[in-house]
Amino acid sequence: MTRALVTGGASGLGAATAARLSSDGIEVVRVDLSGDCDVVLDVTDEDAVVAAALEVGPIDILVNSAGIVGPNTPLVSTTAAQWRRVLDVNVLGTVATMRAFVPGMVERGWGRVVNIASMAGKDGNPNLSIYSASKAAVIALTKSAGKELATTGVLVNAIAPAVIATPMNDDTHPDVLAHITSLIPMKRVGTADEVAELISWLASDRVSFSTGAVYDISGGRATY
Repeated sequence: MTRALVTGGASGLGAATAARLSSDGIEVVRVDLSGDCDVVLDVTDEDAVVAAALEVGPIDILVNSAGIVGPNTPLVSTTAAQWRRVLDVNVLGTVATMRAFVPGMVERGWGRVVNIASMAGKDGNPNLSIYSASKAAVIALTKSAGKELATTGVLVNAIAPAVIATPMNDDTHPDVLAHITSLIPMKRVGTADEVAELISWLASDRVSFSTGAVYDISGGRATY
């Protein structure tokens, strides 16, 4: 049976993705810091990630959904500690899981990695410089890894959602949320189930000639 591991799998996009992949007949391991998950894991703890990989065993599909928004503040008001915290989760956490699980995919000759980026990583959202920069890094990481693994049978792609109705965005300042929602031509936020549908496709054999790509799911906001 095909096996998937979803980080941030206890809520939001991760939970919706886990449910969607399960409905495809895939065995899903949900990883999170707490809550309704199969493995409690801090993706910023590289030793713990390595230990979890040994415990969980072979994984065919890796969905990196764990992430945090960080502070809503002008760039000049940010601190080094705030930058490190967001980059640790959003970027280094993604790197850690890829380093732990991708070698096994390469060895078996098949794998799918889907990294959750954001439209903020392409457009840059005001007062969210740390989050925007972290998601730009996820996009670049995906492009680089996709090229490295292009002949291995392992595809690495990213998605770039606009505003999605998830618990993570519940903590976003209302003014910021209103601004970034106003940029969406459809004039609504997306749903986690809509995003999970795209991830399901990217995690399947239905995709065979796409790697290192970024798929927008933005209600028309994307301009490039």
